[in-house]
Amino acid sequence: MDSQLIPRDQYNTLPHTPGVYKFFDSNNKIIYVGKAKDLNKRVSSYFTNIKNHNRKTYKLVGEIVGIEIVIVNSEFDALLLENNLIKENQPRYNILLKDDKSYPFIVITNERFPRIFSTRNIEDQKGTYFGPYTSVKAMNGVLDLIHKLYHIRNCSYNLSETNVKNKKYKVCLEYHIGNCLGPCEDLQSENEYLNDINSAKHILKGNLHVIKKSYKEMMQQAAEDLHYEVANSFKQKLELIDRFQTKSLIVNPNLHDIDVFGVITTNQTVFINYLQIVHGTIKLSETISAKLILNEPDLEIIQQLIFSLRTKYKSSTNTLYSNYTIPTWEGIEITQPKIGDKKKLIDLSIKNALYFKQEQERIQYDKEVKSNRILIQLQKDLNLKEIPKHIECFDNSNIQGTNPVSSMVYFKNGKPDKKNYRKYKIKTVTGPDDFASMKEVVSRRYQRLLSNNEPLPNLVLIDGGKGQLSAAVEALKDLNIYNQIPIIGIAKRLEEIYFPEDSYPILINKKSTSLKLLQHLRDEAHRFAITFHRSRRSKNAQTTILDDIEGIGPSTKQKLLAEFKSVKRIREASQEQLIKTIGKSKTEKVLKFLDKKKGSL
Repeated sequence: MDSQLIPRDQYNTLPHTPGVYKFFDSNNKIIYVGKAKDLNKRVSSYFTNIKNHNRKTYKLVGEIVGIEIVIVNSEFDALLLENNLIKENQPRYNILLKDDKSYPFIVITNERFPRIFSTRNIEDQKGTYFGPYTSVKAMNGVLDLIHKLYHIRNCSYNLSETNVKNKKYKVCLEYHIGNCLGPCEDLQSENEYLNDINSAKHILKGNLHVIKKSYKEMMQQAAEDLHYEVANSFKQKLELIDRFQTKSLIVNPNLHDIDVFGVITTNQTVFINYLQIVHGTIKLSETISAKLILNEPDLEIIQQLIFSLRTKYKSSTNTLYSNYTIPTWEGIEITQPKIGDKKKLIDLSIKNALYFKQEQERIQYDKEVKSNRILIQLQKDLNLKEIPKHIECFDNSNIQGTNPVSSMVYFKNGKPDKKNYRKYKIKTVTGPDDFASMKEVVSRRYQRLLSNNEPLPNLVLIDGGKGQLSAAVEALKDLNIYNQIPIIGIAKRLEEIYFPEDSYPILINKKSTSLKLLQHLRDEAHRFAITFHRSRRSKNAQTTILDDIEGIGPSTKQKLLAEFKSVKRIREASQEQLIKTIGKSKTEKVLKFLDKKKGSL
């Protein structure tokens, strides 16, 4: 599974869309969260003109290792999501929005003769909430408009039928100045009052044309009456309304706790974006991808990935929304909303999944272009007929002729393909003869490829000078494929490249990417060979002497080596330690044998 972290040096590939960006340090910890109207321009500003940054920003940029983004629909949504993520993660470089404050909402209470006022605390039982509002001025402007258009009480009296009937309360100043019609003294009916409340709800739900129409009429009337200051105040309110939005997908108390999954599939890969909504607030967004497995149903893989994401982030909600028809499991309901805010959330999730897909494709494309560029340069440097997409490199390893082995490493498109690496025990050569060993393994490798009708490499690299190269050439000639495979040798001392039947080597520029690729091949073949050689030598060193002890089988030898690690430590162990490990009779056989071999240990 791949995550969506973007390396810092690829900041200029970000989209020109609104969103939130998160900076990660080397410990994969969020150190800063920011919002942007244009993600590309905003994030790029951190990595250009660094000298103009203040000390805090300069230090922040120095710690950035990776970037993660969340795409949203508007700058307003970006501001809200930034607020949520800062409060959730408390990044140490964020100064603003770290307190426990939140954006205000407007609430219509559930009581008899409901009130309308602003609040920062959401209590579902208390009423219906609208918002949040990033501009307090805009919110107050709407509240002011509602109170001017409708007669809504602002007192906190308990206007139960009993209290009103018993005339517990008296009308206040608000009644006398015309802002309230006196429901506390039963001067306004409940139905009449609720009609005003329902009209106010329509405004809070986003019917802004009603508000604008009212303000325009008031502005025009004031202008006709030559009350220009009043007309200007209405104009300013109209401007506030233009910037005003009643709600956002990022924070919507009507959504409650849900999980949203946007799914995109290709022939080989599935991309899933996960939005976790808690108490109506988007708490996180993460996109992952996974390879589709041949003969395994796509839906089962998608179900497993969704289960994995929910487990990772400890989601407990049973309500899931997705654009994909996914098999449900016990207690879980997955639906596909077609309209409304839930559908908009799915669209937002799909947008993030689609961006991640495009980013992964771009990264893969960049890798292929870079790899091809190196291979094309290598083709040019070695004057090859075709691009060497398949290269094999051979190396020998032995110490004074003991435990001789060889290795072959396989590079595809300039990258190691370790599943095709091969290691060889030398079978036909006695003593330290690198040339004969090289001829044997090259012959064995390509005899096998020819027998299995497998494709031959575009280039063969031999770790060594003219001697090893000549031996490998002899093997190819014996198989009648010498003219079918380009073959070269690389000498370690001066990094010289030798061609068959050419006395003089060529030198490739030390800074050339093509030479670095050949060095990578050579070093990888050497590492693979020496690792195999050490393994064989260690195994033989541990078991050679013990193999000669009559009456001591493999399981006993394994017990001894597991306990004492080496023959030397077995010899140094006390008789009691040996008896405890393998018993008395076997201990006597081991000690008797080791006494005879004392001089050779």
